[in-house]
Amino acid sequence: MSGEAANPPGALEGVRVIEIAHERACFAGKLLADMGADVIVVEPPAGSVTRQYEPFVDDQPDPERSLYWWHYNTSKRGVSLDLGSEAGRELFLRLVATADFVIEAEDPGRMAELALDYPDLAAVKPDLIVASITPYGRQTALPDAQATDLTVLAGGGPVWSCGYDDHTIPPVRGGGGQGFHTACHYAVLSLLTALLYRDAGGEGQHLDVSMHAAANVTTEMASYVWTVAQGTVQRQTGRHAMDIETMPVQRRCTDGRYVTTGMPPRTPGEYAGLHGWLVDLGLEPKLPEAVFLQRGAELERIDFALIGQDDEVTAIVAAGREALMLIADSIPAYDFFIGAERLGLTAGIIYAPEEVMEDPHFQDRGFPTEVEHPELGRSLTYPGAPYRFEKSPWRISRRAPRLGQHNEEVIRELGATDSELEALRGAGVIPA
Repeated sequence: MSGEAANPPGALEGVRVIEIAHERACFAGKLLADMGADVIVVEPPAGSVTRQYEPFVDDQPDPERSLYWWHYNTSKRGVSLDLGSEAGRELFLRLVATADFVIEAEDPGRMAELALDYPDLAAVKPDLIVASITPYGRQTALPDAQATDLTVLAGGGPVWSCGYDDHTIPPVRGGGGQGFHTACHYAVLSLLTALLYRDAGGEGQHLDVSMHAAANVTTEMASYVWTVAQGTVQRQTGRHAMDIETMPVQRRCTDGRYVTTGMPPRTPGEYAGLHGWLVDLGLEPKLPEAVFLQRGAELERIDFALIGQDDEVTAIVAAGREALMLIADSIPAYDFFIGAERLGLTAGIIYAPEEVMEDPHFQDRGFPTEVEHPELGRSLTYPGAPYRFEKSPWRISRRAPRLGQHNEEVIRELGATDSELEALRGAGVIPA
């Protein structure tokens, strides 16, 4: 296979993004970079604070060995600039003049202090699209309010819905930076929509992304139930938070692993398949309610709205849940997962994070991705594409940049001469 065929152009090839390094914005830049955009992440001369975030490769603390920095900055180029200096701001504006997007997550007021706010940037590039990601939005009544990923998730609402049936146990925060990630997803969706608008004859614009609002509209049913019915959903182990208690779905399999049995069958064909699975495993005699699986397979359709009203429908759905639980109790977790998938039923294994990469399903999907690290003389395994599209190639094109790695390359693209580069180094605008 030729190199061109092996690495087809990404969906966003030709789109240039200037990202001011910040933990609240780095995932947005990563999503765009791995989809082919030319993302240039701008750090201060001393480097982004996230370079100090652990863990470090081989447990050796070093700003060039932070796995946090590496993960969130794949496929980007990196420059280091002192935006607090006049020369640094001038160079940044020259970069902006070549860009389609700017992504920043500075505290409200900071960009104006630097004379790099949207009006300043739009004066240089009128069709520029800028996304500002802040805790409560640019127009907040709480401009100085501090926020972390935890407070975003807690204040926005998702934490209320996460946890266990036993409400003496506090709510559980979703791991992995979900508050920041949620805001970044909304930023990327907004940027791409604004790009379509601009390319169809519209103008550039400033996108005000509130992390709090992004979290709040991602509370599944919680905000909706409160707004419409003045009800409060309750945390339930391994299943949707609801204002009514629902049936448990987690079971321990014969190998000691837990699975989530997910939704029961919904169609006659799924009930027929589940009954056949029960028979194949020799478990039908253990489930007297199996007769209702057969009845479900005979109906033209099953109206879930009649649960609790129609005795037959209620019995059929209950039998589906009981059958799934009996099967989960009787076989290893992976066998349960594969069997449910073959029937088109939603189910999953509860893995520790480190176990995900070893799962054959994830491996076949190509989720574990090898990234070369020449400075280490080896490659490292990274999490792969969070989503895949048939017509939109995704790939990690390079490891995260070392501090100032692309200074000369990028500044020369702006037409800088050797003497200008030397002057910038001498002034401390870029590291020597």
